Amino acid sequence: MAVEAEKAGRSKKMNGKPPKLHFRVTVETEDLTGDVLSVYFQIRKGRHDHAKEFADGAAIADYDKHGYLLGVELLAPCKTTIADEVAKNEPIAMRTGLKRFMKRSGPRELVTA
Repeated sequence: MAVEAEKAGRSKKMNGKPPKLHFRVTVETEDLTGDVLSVYFQIRKGRHDHAKEFADGAAIADYDKHGYLLGVELLAPCKTTIADEVAKNEPIAMRTGLKRFMKRSGPRELVTA
C-alpha cells in the first residue's frame, strides 16, 4: 500500500457529516512462510488525502480531506490503544469500536492487548 507523507504544517479541520463506517481488514503475509507483515484496518470508504505516522512508524493512519480517519496500517506490533491516538478527533464510541475491531480482527502478531 502506497502511503504519502503528510504535507508539512498542514492542519485539517473536521467538518461536515462524517463518512459512513465501513469496517474491513486486509492482512499482508510473506508468501513462503505465511508470516504476517502488515495489517490494514479500513474504517471508512473515502478518498485518501494525507497520512500520519504514529508509534515511531509502527502505525500509519490515512485521513480524508476533512480529517476523518479512513484506516490504519500496522507495520509492527501495537496495542489497541493506538486507536486513541490515530482517531483522537473522533467520538469516543467510534474509538471504542475501532479498538474492539482491531482486537477481534487483527493478527496477534501485530495487535496486542
